[in-house]
Amino acid sequence: MVRRVTVSVSDQHDAFTSFVEIRGRQLGRLCWGLTGSRSKAEDLAQATLERLWPRWQRVEQAGDPWAYTCKIAVSIHSSWLRRASSRTEVPGEVDRDLPSDVPDPTLRLDIERWLRQLGRRQRTVIVLRFLMDMSVEDAAETMSCSTGTVKSQTARALNRLRKIADEV
Repeated sequence: MVRRVTVSVSDQHDAFTSFVEIRGRQLGRLCWGLTGSRSKAEDLAQATLERLWPRWQRVEQAGDPWAYTCKIAVSIHSSWLRRASSRTEVPGEVDRDLPSDVPDPTLRLDIERWLRQLGRRQRTVIVLRFLMDMSVEDAAETMSCSTGTVKSQTARALNRLRKIADEV
């Protein structure tokens, strides 16, 4: 006989709210790293939380809601990029309202500009590994790929970033 644990909606809401309060800043940082734009990062964070909420009880019981949240954000962002590449868009202004936890404004603009020059997978792996401080294994789980892919994409991205930095 399978025993189901029921949790009140109020308790779920409280736990979800607490999670968002604790991890909201990190989620914003992850989303900014993926999108390169504060406004797009806010949209991505909102979409991530909207997708997380209906699954919250199951995700929380599984034990690591942050890992699942990261996976959702990466998945939604990839989906947005696939859809955007199928239609023609005129690039907008570069968003200069970057996260304030990078101390030097000039450095923040350089980081943003350099990340924009990487491909989707390379940018994602750099954001996960270095901005979010994930291990190779955690990044692979989040990206739904092998650790070898994370390592090779990291190496390629770092080589590309070195070339970009040398050009400056």
